[in-house]
Formats: sequence, C-alpha cells, structure tokens
Amino acid sequence: MPSKRGAESARRSVAEPASTGLRERILSATRELLRERRFDTLSVADILTAAEVSRASFYFYFPSRQAVLGELVRDAVAQGQQAARPWVEGLQDPVAAMRAGVRDGARLWRDNAGVLMAIVENQGSDEGLRALWLEQMNLFTDAAAARIESDPQVRGRLGDLDVRAVAASLTWMGERLYYLAAAGVPPFHDEEVLVDVLTNAWTSILYGRPVTPLVEHPAG
Repeated sequence: MPSKRGAESARRSVAEPASTGLRERILSATRELLRERRFDTLSVADILTAAEVSRASFYFYFPSRQAVLGELVRDAVAQGQQAARPWVEGLQDPVAAMRAGVRDGARLWRDNAGVLMAIVENQGSDEGLRALWLEQMNLFTDAAAARIESDPQVRGRLGDLDVRAVAASLTWMGERLYYLAAAGVPPFHDEEVLVDVLTNAWTSILYGRPVTPLVEHPAG
C-alpha cells in the first residue's frame, strides 16, 4: 500500500506542473509570437508549441490566451508608470521630467509594440480586454489628475475645466500617438517628432508654453 506521503506527492504532481519556469516560458513565447503575428491569429496551440509546454500546464497558469496578453500588458504598463514617476511625483523640473517621460514612453511602446498594439486592436471586440485596457489607462489618468491637482499654478491656469477630463484627454492622446508610432505610421514613426509633439501638447496645456519650437526632422 502506498504511503500517505507518497499519495499526497502524487496528487500534487497531477495538480500542478513540475517546473516553476513554465509560466515565464508561456509569457515569453507569447511576447515573441506577437512580434511577428497579430493576436487574433494566435491560438492556444500556437503558444503551446512556441513555449514547449503541455495544454495542462498552460491552463494551470492561465484560463485563456487573453489572460496571457493581460499579464503582458500589465507588465508593460508597470514599466510605463515607472517612466512617468519623475513627473508624477514632482521629483525634478516638470518640463524636463515630462520630456524624459514621453521619450521613455515612446521607447517602451517600441520595445513592447506587439503586446501593446494587440491590446489596442482587440479591446474593441473583446469585452474583457476592453475592461482591462480601460483599467490600465485609468492608472495614468488618475496619476496625471493627482499631479495637476497638486500644482496650484496649473490648477489655476485650467480654471473651471474638469481636471480629470483634461488628464484623460492628454493620456488618451498619448495612447493614440504611441500606437501610431509603434505601427510605423508617419510622421510619428520618427521618435523626435513624436516626443516634440506630445511634450509640447502636455506642456502647452498645463504650463502655457511649449518647451521648444518644433523643428523638421529628416524622414526615418
């Protein structure tokens, strides 16, 4: 008769995968697949093949391929929040912090283009992905609104305007331009143009002045 400890060990081996690295393999494989393919063309079977994991292992960690995408999106957004931290927390000159944050955001979208383009392109037809993307974008809107409220000069400049509406407008404008840049759409495929336009939009509205005159950049 098998021992009680042996029976418990056998049950655990059935209930959970043997390797703790399987979850990261699934995430990494999906991220790599999205560099070359659209999310709506990917199946769970494609991810299993690329990650070299079993179907049971996949479903132990994720209920669906949408859940995998969601995890990748949350990771990218966390990086974006870190990039915005100097401006959000008032850690340095606001205009300099703004430009640096916009540039870091552009590079984040470039490096995570497959993942972030996937959520933008599929959230319109998938209610769960739409809720996820709205939730993640609201993190940026909330942070921007709080930063505006904390600056008496900016708050006074905006007058009776709804602060959250201003923050949301700027946040969603950034989302759209970052998406166009990640998709290689001119003129925003040129990083300097993108950084100039977004930085000047934010600083003109919040601080009443552009940071630098916009200049023409050679087509990239």
